[in-house]
Amino acid sequence: MIKLAVKVDVDTDRGTRVGVPQLAELFARLGIQATFLFSLGPDHTGRALKRVFRRGFVGKVVRTNVIKLYGLRTLMNGVFLPGPKIGQRNEAVLRDIRERGHEVGIHCHDHVKWQDGLQHMSRDEVFSELAKAQAEFQRIFGNPALTAGAAGWQANAFSLEAYDAAGFLYGSDTRGSVPFFPRVGDTTFRTLQIPTTLPTLDELMGRPGYPDAALIPYYLSQLDPSAFNVLTIHAEIEGMLRLGLMEELLRRIQQIGVDFYRLDDIARMCLAKRASVPVCEMRDGTVDGRSGTLAVQADGAVASVVSQ
Repeated sequence: MIKLAVKVDVDTDRGTRVGVPQLAELFARLGIQATFLFSLGPDHTGRALKRVFRRGFVGKVVRTNVIKLYGLRTLMNGVFLPGPKIGQRNEAVLRDIRERGHEVGIHCHDHVKWQDGLQHMSRDEVFSELAKAQAEFQRIFGNPALTAGAAGWQANAFSLEAYDAAGFLYGSDTRGSVPFFPRVGDTTFRTLQIPTTLPTLDELMGRPGYPDAALIPYYLSQLDPSAFNVLTIHAEIEGMLRLGLMEELLRRIQQIGVDFYRLDDIARMCLAKRASVPVCEMRDGTVDGRSGTLAVQADGAVASVVSQ
């Protein structure tokens, strides 16, 4: 059986309020358990507009119709309007996801601050930003978080060190092919990394080679029966405007015979055979369809997903 984990990144207040409950209902209808990673601090989505000078960003904005996906109100958060505090406003939504049997973890405290600023943060700043997310997670759920998956797949030696200090079961900050222990320079970190292995929908949407009619056959063709497949979706995209496409994709996947896992299930299976988990270099790379650089698994990365 093909093994697949669905990881839901939740970036915004609106995605939490609207997209998360809709995905929860979809997963309930299909009998699927997933991993939800939440942004817990202020929604400063509007500040991402400064990425306009990043290569490929404007093209992505146009082809994915960002205004329609996110809504004008969200795109003003943190610029023309104060950023709503996501965790405080949506505690009931977050707790409901755990009560439904899904895994919950940290995506970030401030999404834009981490995605756009991590590479410029000091060690103390990185630890502080993660600590704020940990404290809010503890307040909402009553227990420490066991995992985090970085906003924008932004990770470095400081963030990996912070994960080790937090005692996380695993992290999911990278793009690659197989679970691994990350190495940066001469340091190998203790916290297992479970990378996203499949392209995200926003990396494909609107591109000439990926019309809507081709998206589902393409995803089916990318499932690897010999590995743990990890599909990252977004509450703001697959949980809202593209919810219908997400449902059709999941139903087709179920028809071909796939076992669904939470990421913590995969982590425990890997850690039970710790000696067989490879150590791989983690470094900055690029992914086709996404602007800027992000953390990639350098050894054994999937060529069709990661382009160096």
